Amino acid sequence: QVQLVESGGGLVQAGDSLRLSCAASGIFNPYAMGWFRQAPGKEREFVSGISGVGTKYYADFVKGRFTCSRNSAKNTIYLQMNSLKPEDTAVYYCAVRNDATMATRSYEFSYWGQGTQVTVSS
Repeated sequence: QVQLVESGGGLVQAGDSLRLSCAASGIFNPYAMGWFRQAPGKEREFVSGISGVGTKYYADFVKGRFTCSRNSAKNTIYLQMNSLKPEDTAVYYCAVRNDATMATRSYEFSYWGQGTQVTVSS
């Protein structure tokens, strides 16, 4: 059974940093992992991800501010978020595909974490 456990969300001020973690169990390499977010009243959107071979992908709105990394030995993916803005406020989810190739649409991911709230005050 695949399980994804996220941690690291919180309340910060604009310009601050946060690091999200997502520990996966019950899955086997290679596989792609991604981060999505969903703000109130908005659709879930792709933020960043890493393919099964380690290629990283970023949405335009986080390039230069967010960094995605992976510890394959621990089956854990991280999202380092710097220079946070109020518009980054959302519930952040990690997700796993049954495939090594990256995808950016939520329906292409099979497993999801419970989500962690990130709130950025101005």
